[in-house]
Amino acid sequence: MDYLEKYEFWLASEAFDDETKAELEAIRGDEKEIKERFYKDLEFGTGGLRGIIGAGTNRMNKYTVGKATQGLASYILKNNPDGAKMGVAIAYDSRNMSPEFAERAALVLNANGIKSYIFDELRPTPELSYAVRSLGCTAGIVVTASHNPPEYNGYKVYWADGAQVVAPRDKGIITEVNAVENFGQIQRMEKAEAVEKKLYNLIGEEVDEAFDRNVQAQLMNPEMIARMGDKLNIVYTPLHGSGNLPVRRNLAKAGFKNVFIVKEQELPDSSFSTVDYPNPEDTKVFTLARKLAAEVNADVLIGTDPDCDRMGAMVKDSEGNFVALTGNMVGALATDYILSQRKEQGRLPANGVVVKTIVSTEMITPICRAYGVGKIDVLTGFKYIGEQIKGFEETGSHTYLFGFEESYGCLAGTYARDKDGVYAAVLVCEMAAYYKEKSMTLYEALLKLYEKYGYYRDGVKSMTMKGLEGMARIQRIMKTFRENTPQELGGYKVVMAKDYQTQVFRNLETGEESGSPLPVSDVLHYTLEDGTWVCIRPSGTEPKLKFYIGVKADGLQAAQDKVDALDADIEAKVAEIA
Repeated sequence: MDYLEKYEFWLASEAFDDETKAELEAIRGDEKEIKERFYKDLEFGTGGLRGIIGAGTNRMNKYTVGKATQGLASYILKNNPDGAKMGVAIAYDSRNMSPEFAERAALVLNANGIKSYIFDELRPTPELSYAVRSLGCTAGIVVTASHNPPEYNGYKVYWADGAQVVAPRDKGIITEVNAVENFGQIQRMEKAEAVEKKLYNLIGEEVDEAFDRNVQAQLMNPEMIARMGDKLNIVYTPLHGSGNLPVRRNLAKAGFKNVFIVKEQELPDSSFSTVDYPNPEDTKVFTLARKLAAEVNADVLIGTDPDCDRMGAMVKDSEGNFVALTGNMVGALATDYILSQRKEQGRLPANGVVVKTIVSTEMITPICRAYGVGKIDVLTGFKYIGEQIKGFEETGSHTYLFGFEESYGCLAGTYARDKDGVYAAVLVCEMAAYYKEKSMTLYEALLKLYEKYGYYRDGVKSMTMKGLEGMARIQRIMKTFRENTPQELGGYKVVMAKDYQTQVFRNLETGEESGSPLPVSDVLHYTLEDGTWVCIRPSGTEPKLKFYIGVKADGLQAAQDKVDALDADIEAKVAEIA
C-alpha cells in the first residue's frame, strides 16, 4: 500500500480506536502531513524506536509500541527457553505517553506468557539497566526519547547483561518485529487478568535502595566529601525529568549538604515548558539554574536529561564566570581523577582499562598512558561500552575502571551497563569538592590537565534535516563523502580515511588498505596530517547529521581556531552538495 492507502486503511479498520481515527480525520486533505505519517513504518532499528508521537505507521503510538513488543516477545520465546519465566523489566520517563506506552508493552508481553516487572513511577534509564541484572530478567525496556524535543518519544531494548542490545541480537529482534505484518497479530491481555496471573508485577523501592548503594560505592574519596560536603554549593536542575529524586537522594547520601533545586524545573512536565528542548548539552537549559546560582553563590551547576542518562555541568572559571564543561571535558577530568585517586589508594589494577567511543576526545590517550592504564575505543553508543564490560567479566582480560562518550554520558563501576546521569552528577560534585579543598575550581583543574597533557579541543557540528526530504539529504551527503574522499579539511591534508561501513581503512599517502577492527556502522573518519581528526555519522536517534572534530594545539585559542576553521570548511563542503 502507498501512504494514502495506509491512511485510509487506518481510518476504516476496526483495529484502531476512535481517538486515533479522530486524529487522522483532522488531517484529511493535508497530503504532506499524511505522507510524513504513513510513507514508511517507524523503523525498529539497532537503538529501538524513536519518533514523533501521533497516529500513523511512522509515529510513536500504542500500536507501533505494541508491534515492537510483539516482535521482542517472539524473539525471547524463540531464543531463551527460560525467557518467559525470567521476564522483562520496564521503566519510563516523564514524556507524554510514557506511562501508557510502558503499560502497553507490559501487557503485550503478558499476553505472550512473559512476566513483566514495571516500575511504579518514572525512573532513570541507568536504574533500568541495573534492574534487569538485579531481577535476573531476560530483557529490559525503557520508554524514553532521551533529550529529544517534547513531541518525541522512544523505546529502547536491553538484554540480560543490562546493556542495550548489540549485534547479532539486535538484528534478530528487528527481524521478528518486521515479521509482525499487521496490528491484528499483536497479542494483548487485560491488566486485571495479568495481575491475577502474576504476570504483571510492580518494582518498588527495594531496587532504588540497591541502585543507590552501587552509586555510592563508586565514590573515590568519601572522607574528603565528609570534610567538604557543607562547603560546596550545588545547583541542580532535573529538567522536568526522572533524575529529580535519585540525584538529590544520592547527593545527600554522599554527604553534600548544600543542594539547591531549580524549582521551576523540578517536577515532571511532558511539555518541558521551561526549555526549547531538554538537553543538558545546550547551555540555554541552565538559564534558570544560573539565576539561582547567583543567589546562592553556587560552585557548580548540574542538570540531567529526562531519562537521566546524560548529565551536563557548568563551573566557575578563574574570574568567577560560569563556563560549560563538555562531555569530553568531564571525561578527561574524571579519567584523571579516578586514576589518580586509585593510584594514591593503591587500588589501580595492573590490567585496568578506560573505554571511550571513537568520537570522544583523544586527550584520554596520554592520561591513560601516564597511569599505565589501557584504553579501548568503540563505536558511538554506550551499548558498545556495555558490551566491553560484559566481555571483561567473561574473560578476565581487563578490569573496567571508567567509560564515557562525548555526548555527556559516563559510568564507573559495573552495576549498570549504560551511562548514568545519577552517578555523573555525584562524580562532578565530588571532583569540585576535591579541587575546592585545594583552592581550585574544577575549570582551573582542567587547565592544569591541558598544561600537562596538551591543549585538546573537540567540537560537534550537528545539522538538523527533518522529515522525508531531510533523510534523503543526509543520505546524499554521506554518499558524496564516501565516494569522494576530501583531499583536505580546514587547510590540512587528509592522510587516512576510515570507512566503517565498507570496513576499509585507506592510507592516502601510501595507498595501503586495511580492515576495520570494529563492527559495520555508517561512519566516516578522517585523520589529517597534523593529527586532527574529523568523523561524520548520521544520528541514530534524531534527524541530524553529525560532524565530530578533535584537535590538539599549543594553546586553547589556537585549538579553538582550528575547530572553527574545520567547522567553516565542513559547512562549505556540505553546502556544495545538492
